[in-house]
Amino acid sequence: MTEVKGTDGSGQVGRAILVNLTGIVLLDMMGLTIKYLSAGYGAPELAAYRNVFGMIPSLLLLWFTADWHARGRRLCLRQWHLGLLRGAIVTVAQISFYLAVSRMAYATAATIVYSMSLFATAFSVLILGDRVGSVRWLAVLVGFTGVTLITRPGSDSFSPEALLPLGAAAGYGLSTVLVKLFDADAPSPLINLYSSCGALVGVVIFCLATGGFSPIRAWTDFAWICAMGMFGGSGVLLLVISYRMTEPSNLAPFNYCGIISSFIGGWVLFGEAPIDRLFPGALLIAAGGMLVVWRERRARRRPAPVPAPVEAPAKRP
Repeated sequence: MTEVKGTDGSGQVGRAILVNLTGIVLLDMMGLTIKYLSAGYGAPELAAYRNVFGMIPSLLLLWFTADWHARGRRLCLRQWHLGLLRGAIVTVAQISFYLAVSRMAYATAATIVYSMSLFATAFSVLILGDRVGSVRWLAVLVGFTGVTLITRPGSDSFSPEALLPLGAAAGYGLSTVLVKLFDADAPSPLINLYSSCGALVGVVIFCLATGGFSPIRAWTDFAWICAMGMFGGSGVLLLVISYRMTEPSNLAPFNYCGIISSFIGGWVLFGEAPIDRLFPGALLIAAGGMLVVWRERRARRRPAPVPAPVEAPAKRP
């Protein structure tokens, strides 16, 4: 399998959108499975299982990557320490999200996590030195206003548990920014494997420090645990593939379809319908993300400045 380069063809964009939406649905299926399993297993345990079985799609994709074979099937990353650091950050994000899913309505937790793109904007300034203008800072402010409306700090309905998905969003946003520090020729599946290994070590240490692993109670539980890892691993890889097929701004508007699918999933499977809790905060989170997309597209359409012509030196008489 070779790397798919972005094109401007409408057919390629349509396929990328389909791949992206499939990845979003798979990640929602992972989250709903976590909520189902959380009745009998702790968040660190589920995070460990997620990283173990989530490596399978990355291994398969790496094996079928022609460029990786052409380079001698190297398993070493020059920035291996960065991959492990990213795994440590993912450890915190995973445990925070899994705890939130077990203690809150799934749609509420998932919607707050969608503010990760706003965190990524802020971290890109601190880490990558990106220049962020007033429009994008306004988008961050709008998005965080939406998060505030959902978490409702200071009200009687506020619970400290509402900060868990916010911590997960910060961790996932930071891990997204760190990906840009890797060498351009580093295979994405290999980066995912390093991060998964780092996260696996972190969650196992956390799990052993908080009571250890529970015995798997039934074969059906084992099947759901395997499915959870495969859903998560496949979903992440499909998102990576979709962003290689077209420009990120073509896909960003569809990311917020996950808010709808998470609401439907929580309602159908668990009878949750937190409409009063989600709105209008969810709309502001989506509006903040869309404002960033609009700003990026406008910046790309702006014509590049034409260099001033260089005058030829005058000929000497």
